[in-house]
Amino acid sequence: MLAASAALILSAGAFDPAAAASARPDAATVDFLARAHPQGKARVTAAVLDLDTASARPAVYGDDVLFDTASIVKVDILATALLQAQDAGHGLTAKERAQAEVMIEHSDNDAANALWRRIGLAPGLEAANKRLGLTSTKGGPGGKWGLTRTTAGDQIRLLRAVFGTGSAASPTGSTVLNEASRTYIRTLMSRIAGEQSWGVSAAAGSGWALKNGWLQRNTTGLWDVNSVGRITAGGHHYLVAVLTDGSPTMKDGVSLVERAARAAVTNAAAR
Repeated sequence: MLAASAALILSAGAFDPAAAASARPDAATVDFLARAHPQGKARVTAAVLDLDTASARPAVYGDDVLFDTASIVKVDILATALLQAQDAGHGLTAKERAQAEVMIEHSDNDAANALWRRIGLAPGLEAANKRLGLTSTKGGPGGKWGLTRTTAGDQIRLLRAVFGTGSAASPTGSTVLNEASRTYIRTLMSRIAGEQSWGVSAAAGSGWALKNGWLQRNTTGLWDVNSVGRITAGGHHYLVAVLTDGSPTMKDGVSLVERAARAAVTNAAAR
């Protein structure tokens, strides 16, 4: 059953499982759960960071535990490839840029396979993530990038590395990805194919940039459905990550993600 833990306000790396287990749900979490997921056995966690406030602490609704990434990891793969290219003193090749564009805009798996190998599989991803500020994400085994495991908190950290500016870019105030790399990722995430424009965009009042992921598990037949990105709502800019698993259909998972995104942004805006 969905765990109704407290809405945790996390620092960039702080998470106390013991405290989370013992905490009682506060009003914001109770409201989030009622809006997003009144019934059912699927799990859902959402994290929101308001980029227009001085706080570097996202609000996390639900337990900030590990979920399969499915295709949201493609943002992380691209960030890793760009960071490695920066280290080598050059940009992506024309072929790599073509692969990156279809990987993000159309969620092309063949392109993801090629770039996953290019970055050195899970070890390459995890080495880059240490520099990007992620603390809990573990790359998938072998070629199975979709089975990378992550938390909503870590996805906010990744989004901050892409969309944040100045002190919002990382806990230390530094930007690991250079401006050209960050702009490139932002641009691709704002050009998602129309049929894939669901997800955190449901909470947007105007602009958005996102990446979604969906995966049906062979062992259970149930769906992992996730969405991460930057939205504009009520005049504020938010980073939003919604992770779910256990939905009986993809349609159910998409509906859960969108309800959770709306509820989490509504609660964050009311803080």
